Amino acid sequence: MGKLGECWDDCCDKWNEWKYCLLCAGIVVAVVLFAVLLAAYGFVRHLDVSVDDASLTRFELSTSPPALTSLSYNLSLTLVIRNPNWAMSLKNTKPLEAQYKFDDQAFDRFQLADKGGKHPAGKTRVYHLSPAGTTRAVMLGNAGEAEFRKENATGVFEVEVAVAGEVRYTAHYTKCKVEASCPLKLQLAPPGTAAVVFQKVKCKLTKPEKNC
Repeated sequence: MGKLGECWDDCCDKWNEWKYCLLCAGIVVAVVLFAVLLAAYGFVRHLDVSVDDASLTRFELSTSPPALTSLSYNLSLTLVIRNPNWAMSLKNTKPLEAQYKFDDQAFDRFQLADKGGKHPAGKTRVYHLSPAGTTRAVMLGNAGEAEFRKENATGVFEVEVAVAGEVRYTAHYTKCKVEASCPLKLQLAPPGTAAVVFQKVKCKLTKPEKNC
């Protein structure tokens, strides 16, 4: 036990009295307990977020006068969120949500978990998002529409999944924001065409605030 073992030997050999040995034992237990609690609750490891699978079978833009633009799409994906802390669970202090974005403009939103929902320590939550045959109004503007036409010509679309929420970790009073960006490059694969292999994407978390 290194220095702690030397402390034990010195105490027992020098004084040869049981009360000093018990005192040393108490000190050792207190130090070990403090170290365990510090490791368990003193340092927060933030959520791991990734998109493990995604499929885009429809992505169409339609414009109606005077300026109404809508996206019709079939985009299904598997969003995985893991709590890497071995002792600390977390509780949602705001609903956990995900947004689909094209050219930095949101065109759909999903609630993943309610306010008050809990995520146990070391556990992984898997969310399957698969809205079928969905059409949503979107404000792309001229630049966004031009970007759509450019990507439509290649059949590869850049879509972002943005995750947002707020949580509180066990034994911590501070509420911490959860903000993650998952940039996806999706090959359009209409029904009846060959399936496209998707490479897992690890999402980038926004730098946490000082107290988090």
